[in-house]
Amino acid sequence: MPVPAAASQRSPLSRERVLECAVTLADESGIDALTIRTLALSMGTKPMSLYYYVANKDEILDGIVDMVFSEIELPAPDGDWRKEMELRAHRMRSALRRHPWAVGLLESRSAPGPATLRHHEATLATLRTAGFSVQLTAHAYALLDSYIYGFAVQEAALPFEGRDTAAEITSPILERFATGEYPRMVEIAVEHVLKPGYDFGDEFQFGLNLILDGLSRLAGDAD
Repeated sequence: MPVPAAASQRSPLSRERVLECAVTLADESGIDALTIRTLALSMGTKPMSLYYYVANKDEILDGIVDMVFSEIELPAPDGDWRKEMELRAHRMRSALRRHPWAVGLLESRSAPGPATLRHHEATLATLRTAGFSVQLTAHAYALLDSYIYGFAVQEAALPFEGRDTAAEITSPILERFATGEYPRMVEIAVEHVLKPGYDFGDEFQFGLNLILDGLSRLAGDAD
């Protein structure tokens, strides 16, 4: 099959372009849709052409995970640890909203790339420079990432997105509560979720503050 004219006018193949196209394909169709064959088709080339740049799908996954980490600005080890961890959390959440397929992959790779390693090193260095013990650093990193990744999974699964959009889903559900069997669910819906300006994403900062407050106390630097 001849390569489409539009494809023949694109940039020449390279490892970077292959990975960029893989990220785009995963963003648009999900990670399960990403195969050597579908990637080659989306690039207007043949599968065998890609093997010059990537050995297999695992190498592609390693590469696109590293690309996601490269989008996240590194925390500064010489900065205020709490502010740096707060900024990192929001940057990671933003990256996972752009690439929802990545949440299950960021910590799964056995051959992490340079951007991934730089990210981990900078995060650990920020906590250690602030005086966290090795043990507390490990606990803090695991806790923060569990919260960030977990929130990203829950946020991506919601049937609504953004400010003042929950009413479209919640209002019809309230009709099923007319029996009075679920008073607390009605209470939360009416007095919180259906209030003007509600955005589930605002819950992220609330939980993050609780974690950072707890870490501050454990680190001995609470006011």
